[in-house]
Amino acid sequence: MDDVDLRQEILQRTLKEVADEEKEAANPCVICLDTITEPCVAQPCHHANFDFLCLVSWIEQQPKCPLCKIELTAVQYEVNATHGPKLYKVPPPSAAIPAAPAAVRSRPGNRYGPRGRRPPPPPRLPPDDPLERRRNVYRNQTYSMRVGSNRLSQYRELTPEIFSRDEQLVSRARKWIRRELRVFSFLNPEPEDVERTSHQLPRPGPQRLESRRANNAEFLLEYVVAILRTVDLKGSAGQAEELLRDFIGRENARLFLHELQAWLRSPYNSLEDWDRHVQYANTPRNRLL
Repeated sequence: MDDVDLRQEILQRTLKEVADEEKEAANPCVICLDTITEPCVAQPCHHANFDFLCLVSWIEQQPKCPLCKIELTAVQYEVNATHGPKLYKVPPPSAAIPAAPAAVRSRPGNRYGPRGRRPPPPPRLPPDDPLERRRNVYRNQTYSMRVGSNRLSQYRELTPEIFSRDEQLVSRARKWIRRELRVFSFLNPEPEDVERTSHQLPRPGPQRLESRRANNAEFLLEYVVAILRTVDLKGSAGQAEELLRDFIGRENARLFLHELQAWLRSPYNSLEDWDRHVQYANTPRNRLL
């Protein structure tokens, strides 16, 4: 397959993934009316029409199912994980509300409840904000140390065939890619820009630019997934790097793919666990992958 045919196949796969995402958006979270990105199941009524972050924020206000009004006792989340779903227990009314689970804290962006109700404001980002640490990795072109085989990687190479049949592996890849793309400001509106324009009259130009940036990030997410399903990441021809460099530059593409492989080969399912355990050498390593 020559480069032109390969790019066409990647693009076709990407467009199909985008179309599938749009179909999923037809069944949105009933609280925020946005796409469900972290599915969950309310207990004991088993309603599953919510995003996890939205439902936990709702429970903090009233511990009842938004649909049937039954008193909720728990919420299942990470329902598609290989080790089985996790359980968030709803605190009794007299008890202090505990800190939200790690899955909530890691979720980017804010969700809004009905009638414009906002969930409690997020805490101010600490100096060791994970996203800022990821930005420093790219600023310094620092490569993470290699991860050996474990119960997830199981001594197997991450080939396109595996990505084509292992949806759980693709789900782990999506989780990491979605956050990693937030490193690149040209793909995402800067928070300062959003805050500044929120106090001004709407201007079509900036709004279109912010919308385009968000769309570009989602497109690139599906583009990378299509690469995983089509091209060997460690292929000697460097096709994966070539396909990605037009979007984020060659050096960043090489580092991005190395870090993605490190995440996929790690034994961790949560980004927080990976952030805590991933190790970097003291000096940049610009030629690894």
